[in-house]
Amino acid sequence: MVVKVINKSSNPLPAYESSFSAGMDIRAFIESPIVLQPQERVLVKTGLYLELEKNFEAQVRPRSGLALKKGITVLNSPGTIDADYRGEVGVILINLSSENFKINSGDRIAQLVISKHESIKWELSQSLGESKRGDKGFGSTGLN
Repeated sequence: MVVKVINKSSNPLPAYESSFSAGMDIRAFIESPIVLQPQERVLVKTGLYLELEKNFEAQVRPRSGLALKKGITVLNSPGTIDADYRGEVGVILINLSSENFKINSGDRIAQLVISKHESIKWELSQSLGESKRGDKGFGSTGLN
């Protein structure tokens, strides 16, 4: 699949780090460093603009290393970039640690996964088919 992209940043385009990678790291494109305080959230620009095909989305997800080592994650994870959106890709980061976190332009801040999805039509009904699970949820499928 080929995706049209405008890159207004000085950063390289997102790229797969291995042949089996699902996500590509995306980088901050900011005028000056951002110091993210504990429990603070911020929208970080990337300088990227995408044109996706119908029935595809770009998902913005946390980088596992930043989440584990620094407590930095994507607040609305996964963030969805719809196929008809043409604005700049932004990443909503939150600092869940007790330490300040500095973001510099060019830092890898999240990952981008391109995913196919289906468009559905609703069918109003008075009943649903039976299943073994039924209406049990929130941990009902096991004790551990």
